[in-house]
Amino acid sequence: MPSEPAILCEPPMTITVASSDYTTTTQTPYSELVAKYTTQGPRYTSYPSALQFKQEFTDTNYRQHLDQAGNYAAPLSLYVHIPFCRWLCYYCGCNKIVTKNPNATRQYLDHLAIEIELLSKHICAPRKVSQLHFGGGTPTYLDDAELTELIHLLASHFNFEDSQQREYSIEIDPRTVDDRRLALLRGLGFNRLSFGIQDTDPQVQKAINRVQRTEQIFQLVDAARALRFNSISFDLIYGLPLQSCETLDRSLDDVIALQPDRISLYNYAHLPEHFPPQRAIERHTLPSSDEKLAMILLANKRLSEAGYIYIGMDHFVRPTDELARCQKEGRLQRNFQGYSTRLAPDVLGIGVSAISSIGNCYAQNNKDLASYYQKLDAGQLPIDKGLVKTPEDELRAYVIMELACNLGVSAHAFLMKFKHSFWEKFADLLPTLREMQQDGLITISADGIVVSDVGRLMLRNVCMVFDQYLHKGTHSYSKTV
Repeated sequence: MPSEPAILCEPPMTITVASSDYTTTTQTPYSELVAKYTTQGPRYTSYPSALQFKQEFTDTNYRQHLDQAGNYAAPLSLYVHIPFCRWLCYYCGCNKIVTKNPNATRQYLDHLAIEIELLSKHICAPRKVSQLHFGGGTPTYLDDAELTELIHLLASHFNFEDSQQREYSIEIDPRTVDDRRLALLRGLGFNRLSFGIQDTDPQVQKAINRVQRTEQIFQLVDAARALRFNSISFDLIYGLPLQSCETLDRSLDDVIALQPDRISLYNYAHLPEHFPPQRAIERHTLPSSDEKLAMILLANKRLSEAGYIYIGMDHFVRPTDELARCQKEGRLQRNFQGYSTRLAPDVLGIGVSAISSIGNCYAQNNKDLASYYQKLDAGQLPIDKGLVKTPEDELRAYVIMELACNLGVSAHAFLMKFKHSFWEKFADLLPTLREMQQDGLITISADGIVVSDVGRLMLRNVCMVFDQYLHKGTHSYSKTV
């Protein structure tokens, strides 16, 4: 239980607003801001978001962009999607396949080999792979031999970076690994682990069909540190069925005791019409909007007191973490895996549903295995859809990513990069931005916009102001607060 019951309630928040025209201080309850700004919107792992991808973008278009980017000297990031899971987690909205078919992974690895061979023909040897991420699904669904085979397959087709600066990460379901498997992952070159914790309360775990012992998590973290992994991340979710401030507080006790380097705290989005497994969750077991508000305030307070910095978009990091340093230096970036350091400008997505960001294009692979296999068997890259960013997209993507990553955008830097006046370009947005300034989310000056501490909690809303596609609807996105 929390030491101060007040943290379970809604605190008043003082907001200071300053501009060239006026300076005011107002007392605004946070709940009023939440009520005003809670809507549905993108998480901005890309701009334009994946909802704007078009099926007119084909394998041929993608090959052309690969050829254009293939000879760059800049480093490369690889993302490999492993869709398989042994168990169905009711909350999950990821592209996954729950199966215990022993032949499923063999067929998948064989087709990954075809895709990797096709892609490698377009990427020249000097492009070093500075970032590698295995996601899913459950990447550790693969057994030891299969993980080893996949790493060797990638290393034989791409130029793996061998410096200490490289970031090779993998998502971990704690139920699928032990100390020995962590040692194998370290030996294969992974230096970062992301554990899917979600919640440590037994009743909440049962309600989402993801029961895992907290003692096992403690043991795995101890083993990972003994193996000298560079970074350990935890994924948590608030707003789950049967979750309350009391249960979340106890989960935070466990998390803070383990001191992970990074914590992602996501707002559970209950969208059973899009994600059928969520139909197993009864709506009456979900916390109310007021309860979810109290949860995020509780988590923010607890984690801040434990020394974590909220960098925005659901992410907390230690002050010494590279993400915190990159944000302070204006070098943070955001891609389909979330926040990252700016080691590689291009992301090459491999596997079913994987998304690539190459040059000025996005390309997404087929989401279903049958189509993915069919195209690869025909010698085609398994592209389902994508887009080529227009100059307007590039310009707005810059502004949105600067806000999302570095908590501000400089009018001078914008002018130097695009040869346009920032305030002339976005003059029509000024009334909305001034209203956000009045509410304490941002500060406006001649040199641009700076996001406040309050604004960090509503960062998606600030970014959405510059999104030209949102007038077409936001119903397919999760809630922003």
